[in-house]
Amino acid sequence: MKCVVGIDLGSTTTKAVILDENRQSLGRGITNSRSNYDLAAKVARDEAFITARFNLLRRHAEKTANSAVLEHLQHAFRLEQHLHQLKRLRTLIEEEIDHQQQNGLRAPMRAAIGQIFEKIEQEEQLRFEDPDPPRRSDFFRDAAGSAYTRLAEQIGDPSAVSFDMLLGLYDKCIIRVENEPLALGFRDHIGSALRRIGNPAEVRAGVEAAAETRLDERASVGTGYGRARLPFPKEQIRSEILCHGLGAHAMFSDTRTVLDIGGQDTKAIQVDERGIVTSFQMNDRCAAGCGRYLGYIADEMNIGLHELGPLASGCQRCVKINSTCTVFAGAELRERLSLGERREDILAGLHRAIVIRAMSLLARSGGVFNEFTFTGGVARNEAAVGALRELIHENYGEITINISPESIYTGALGAALFAWEVAN
Repeated sequence: MKCVVGIDLGSTTTKAVILDENRQSLGRGITNSRSNYDLAAKVARDEAFITARFNLLRRHAEKTANSAVLEHLQHAFRLEQHLHQLKRLRTLIEEEIDHQQQNGLRAPMRAAIGQIFEKIEQEEQLRFEDPDPPRRSDFFRDAAGSAYTRLAEQIGDPSAVSFDMLLGLYDKCIIRVENEPLALGFRDHIGSALRRIGNPAEVRAGVEAAAETRLDERASVGTGYGRARLPFPKEQIRSEILCHGLGAHAMFSDTRTVLDIGGQDTKAIQVDERGIVTSFQMNDRCAAGCGRYLGYIADEMNIGLHELGPLASGCQRCVKINSTCTVFAGAELRERLSLGERREDILAGLHRAIVIRAMSLLARSGGVFNEFTFTGGVARNEAAVGALRELIHENYGEITINISPESIYTGALGAALFAWEVAN
């Protein structure tokens, strides 16, 4: 099967989208960009090909297996991936303990690490069995780190194996796990995933057909903050502006205005009826009003980035924030908390301040026209979406606002569409 690949190498996340020969989405992948852009591009691409195999499996097995069985199999596959990385992380931490040769602490440190990882594995199994598991980050570092930190706090002993010692081991080894090309391919884990769900006969033939299908990559196009690092010729690189405009148009054909709030920059884009960019404004000199700013706030509050939106949505009133400068954000946050302000109310104010900055970019790009499409990782944040809807309505009246669950892949989709044009 012929296919093309688009990669969006962002400052915080890297995304990949695969299109088939009919311009239909076949697979997608996402990973942390890390400091190793080359590896991030490879991991996102490999993940996209894994999801492509699962989509092929659905096509092959649609007459023999119901969707619930196929979803269960994919969840089992993701569990096997996660357990594989946990095993590698544990091995590296134990090697680090042996290397440090702590006097009298090697055995208790190994015992503590054993307790932590055994408990994490038990929790992962329970999560797999839960039909409606709690929401968490998509990334291994965040998911594993949250569980590891919580358990290290519980078993850490200040007089012996302390929490700080356990956390230091994690911090030292997680980077290596992230930067190793672990075996995460379709064939690597599909067998164990099948056994985990009872090896149902109705999907075995589809699994084999999906694994055997040859995916002939005819062209690749890259975009994003780190696009200069992609291993593509210059003619296979497109600007973020062009890719987000085309990708938003492909998702919602009546799009005329696009707002993308990414990790490092914010883009306000106007497009015509074909998805061609007619004007734009971009903030790329300051992290204020971007995903990186929200990440900083989450770190300050010691919570996950994915928790910010739900917390802010529980506000009773929206606190006015005087500055959205990332440098001063932590200081103002701490000051507001010391004055007795509820953190939910502070977070609501922070989200509104971010959107107000974005609104000024939209105004400079030409305003907001029907239809308006919101893209980027921040489009997954319910508080940011709520503030945006409110401000759009206040300033521009009744405007159709489009937000896709796959909005974070918009740039990669646009790149894949450019790749399709190259291949055809």
